Amino acid sequence: ILRNITFCKQDILAFKPDALVLIDYPGFNLRIAKWAKAQGIRVIYYISPQLWAWHASRAKAIKRDVDKLLVILPFEKSFFKGYGIEAEFVGHPLLDALKDLPAAAPADESKPTIALLPGSRKQEVSRILPVMLEATLAFPNHRFVVAGASSLPESYYQDYLKDFPSVSLEKGNTYSILQRSVAALVKSGTSTLETALLDVPQVVCYAGNPISYQIAKRLVKVKYISLVNLIVDRPLVRELIQHELTPENATTALQDILQPEKAAEIKAGYAELRHQLGDGGASQRAARVILDSLRQK
Repeated sequence: ILRNITFCKQDILAFKPDALVLIDYPGFNLRIAKWAKAQGIRVIYYISPQLWAWHASRAKAIKRDVDKLLVILPFEKSFFKGYGIEAEFVGHPLLDALKDLPAAAPADESKPTIALLPGSRKQEVSRILPVMLEATLAFPNHRFVVAGASSLPESYYQDYLKDFPSVSLEKGNTYSILQRSVAALVKSGTSTLETALLDVPQVVCYAGNPISYQIAKRLVKVKYISLVNLIVDRPLVRELIQHELTPENATTALQDILQPEKAAEIKAGYAELRHQLGDGGASQRAARVILDSLRQK
């Protein structure tokens, strides 16, 4: 990382920009921001670090080194204001990314599909997928599809799936799986937001290393683990966290969201979520804010 920082600094000096736009990746970009500010370069940060979850101490560095902060989650504006930082909410780019997806293959209505998204890291999958698979046994009239991560070999999943012949695996095809699903069990993370924006009722699942979880529980200062619930500021979707993630709880929660009334309630909440996220156009708004910021220099 130090070699990349050196290369990046050299490249910026050679280009002599009017402004530097940093995107996400705080471990790297906050170092560059501090250096660029010292060079007299205007610093604009798009997709801010998630300091509201942890590492709020970085707010001091952002206030010192960043001239304009653009955020993609609606509650981040008020969060940063509490640290004396005037952030601008531009909306979430995922709305546009998902808007133009090609149509998925028609779903088999005789046996509806339920998506299983157990994460992309081996440690996550090893703790979460077995629970999800056990829950499938209570739904003989549904088909289940595991959205496999491209980073993990198919053989890794097959070790888990061999005893569940009714569950299939599709790798690198998550959006298509969700588009044809009536419900989903989803590991916490960005996937919960993607699932919501594709209008699929979901149960959020998380189980980590017990020691790491206890440490994180003391460091992470949020009411909910899923972005969906954080944005609408209420428990719209059920969260099964750590010891609560059992086959019995997953089965009950899944049965609940398959009921038409509950599914309709969740989808109504998803419509509210989309509106709170800006109803699309985030990248265009971000570009306008950046250009306006340069004109006001």
